[in-house]
Amino acid sequence: MKTEQQYFEEGKSIQTYMEEMSKLKEESTGVYKAFELPEDGFVDTLKRHRLHFLIITEDWCGDAMMINPVIRKVAEAAGVEMRVALRDADTDLIDRHLTNGGRAIPIVLILDEQGQLVGKWGPRSPEGQKLVDGLRAGLPPKEDPGFEEKQKAMYAALKSTYAEDSQLWLSVYESFKKTVRSLIG
Repeated sequence: MKTEQQYFEEGKSIQTYMEEMSKLKEESTGVYKAFELPEDGFVDTLKRHRLHFLIITEDWCGDAMMINPVIRKVAEAAGVEMRVALRDADTDLIDRHLTNGGRAIPIVLILDEQGQLVGKWGPRSPEGQKLVDGLRAGLPPKEDPGFEEKQKAMYAALKSTYAEDSQLWLSVYESFKKTVRSLIG
């Protein structure tokens, strides 16, 4: 069984991954270009630790489309190497990091200097989860003949919100920062 560090070593850089995206690339690049890191000292704190990030993701995932560029901005500003493992290419890794029994993504694995897993974050900020839960609550039962159409409309609305809502991007940053600070002090 491969370690998280081995997946990291085999993974693409986040920069290469985003350049090669075949789905949601424009939206993800837009978030990356538009998101501005707060000047709150977190990046400086992160620079003093020898961490690296492995993100489990897929380019069709709306959550990842918004979250990956935010975490990338943090990593780049702090000089933290960030690589990507595709969830569906080898499900062994995601199966070690399930969310409520499911293969939800993205999941950011936080590794120390020796490549040991010290923490993880994802798949959403609390505000993002609240948004998704609210939208899902508005869907009819799966047996309803209109379910599929309404679900498609929900995903389209969610994708649009993810691509445009800078406060949601900030909630990702704040939630990730909180997790990392709990690990490094």
